[in-house]
Amino acid sequence: MIRLFFFFSVTLFLLACNMEGKELAILNTPLLTFKDPEFYLSLPRQKSFFQKIDKPGQGVSGSIIQLFPEQTFQSMDGFGFTLTGGSAQVIQRLEPVKKATLLQELFGKNGISVLRISVGASDLDSSVFTYEDVEGKFSLEKSKADLIPVLQQILAINPSIKIMASPWSPPAWMKDNLYSKGGSLMEKYYDSYANYLATYIQAMAKEGIPIWALTPQNEPLNPGNNPSMYMTSKMQANFIKTALGPVFQKQNIQTKIIVFDHNCNHPEYAIDLLNDPEVRKYVNGSAFHLYEGEISSLSKVKAAHPDKEVYFTEQWTGAKGDFTGDFMWHVKNVVLGAVNNHAKTAIEWNLASDPSYGPHTPGGCTECLGALTIDGQEITRNQSYYIVMQAARFVPAGSVRIGVSVPQGIQAAAFQRPDGKLVILIQNEGAKKDISLDRLNFELAAESVMAVVL
Repeated sequence: MIRLFFFFSVTLFLLACNMEGKELAILNTPLLTFKDPEFYLSLPRQKSFFQKIDKPGQGVSGSIIQLFPEQTFQSMDGFGFTLTGGSAQVIQRLEPVKKATLLQELFGKNGISVLRISVGASDLDSSVFTYEDVEGKFSLEKSKADLIPVLQQILAINPSIKIMASPWSPPAWMKDNLYSKGGSLMEKYYDSYANYLATYIQAMAKEGIPIWALTPQNEPLNPGNNPSMYMTSKMQANFIKTALGPVFQKQNIQTKIIVFDHNCNHPEYAIDLLNDPEVRKYVNGSAFHLYEGEISSLSKVKAAHPDKEVYFTEQWTGAKGDFTGDFMWHVKNVVLGAVNNHAKTAIEWNLASDPSYGPHTPGGCTECLGALTIDGQEITRNQSYYIVMQAARFVPAGSVRIGVSVPQGIQAAAFQRPDGKLVILIQNEGAKKDISLDRLNFELAAESVMAVVL
C-alpha cells in the first residue's frame, strides 16, 4: 500500500500555497513515489479524448497537486446515463452486430457502471404510459419491445451494473387531476402506488433485471413535463413512512429508497425528509440534479446526515449547447463537483436520441441532446458521451475517493481503485500550466482534462 510521509512543514506549505502571482514549486522531500505513471489527455476543442501520451512537458517543477491516500471518502457506484425508453428504441433499431459492438463499448471493461431508467414513460419516450393505466391490470408489455431487451443485453455484458428507477408519474387514476401531467398522488392511493412500485420491481426481477435503487418521484417540484407529478417534501415523507417503506419491508424488497431527485437549490427538501425518524429508517440517501442551485448543496445534506448517501442523477446537454463549453462545465460540476461533494454516482441525462432529439412525448423535451445521436445505422458521439467516459474509463465502481489538494485554477478529484492504483482527474480551464505531483513534473495543456494513473 502506498504510504504517505510528511517531510515538510505544514506552515511552509500553506505559505507557499498563498503566494500570489507565482508558480508553486515542490517543497523539500517528495511525498509519494510513483512507478510507471500513465497520462491520458483530453482536448475538447480539438475533439481529441483519452489519448495516452508519454510524460508531457520538460520536467519543470510547477503548481503543486498533493494526494492524501489515507484520507478516504465515499466508495463510488459509478458514472452513467439515463436509458430512456426513447434511447432504448433507437439503440434497438441498430442491426445486431452494430448494436452488440456499441453496447460492449458502453458497458464493457472501463465503461458505464450505473444506469437510470424510468418506471413507465419518461418525457423521452415516444408515448405517455404507465404499467397500470387500467386499475388492476399491471403489465410491462409496453417496454418489452425496446427497454427490457436492451437492459437484458447490457446485463449480459456487465451483470454488476446498478440500475436506478424513477417514476415520472403514477397511473393517472391515482392522481387528483386524473392526468399524466402535473397533479398529485391522492392519499387514498398511497398503498396502491406503493404496491404498484413493488410489483414493478418484482416484475423486472422476473425479466432478469434487478432494480438496485428507486426514487419515489423524478423532479417532484417540476409538474410541467408530460408525464410529471408535483410532490412536496411533506407529501413524499407521508408516502414513504405510511406506504412505500412498510410495503417494501413487508415484501422483503431490498431496493434502496433514495429521496428527492431534483435540483440543488432545495437541499432542505432532502434534509426535511431525513430529519423525520419514521422516514429515514427506510431511506438510503438523497439524489440531485443541477439545473438550479450549487453543487455544494450535496455537502450540506451530507453534513446534516453523514450516515446517509448522496447521489447525482441527472444533467442534460442541449441541442444548442457548445461542445467544448458543455464538456468543460459538466466535467467541472457534474463529474468533479458532484464526487467532491460526496456523490456516489454522477449520471448524465439521455443516452441516445435520433437527429430530431426524439423520441419524446407530446409535451416532452424537444432539445435534449443524447450522448449518442443515432441516425439509422450511423452513430455520432456527442459531448455527454465524452463527459461520462472521461470518468468511467479510469474510475471503476468500487473506487474510493481520496484527499487531494490543488492550486488555484485547477479542479481535480482523486481515487484509489479496486486494483490498488491511484487515479487523479485534473481539469485546467485556463492557460497551459506546469504541474508538480511528487517527483512527477508535467505540463497540463490549456483547456484540457487529464487522467493520471499511478
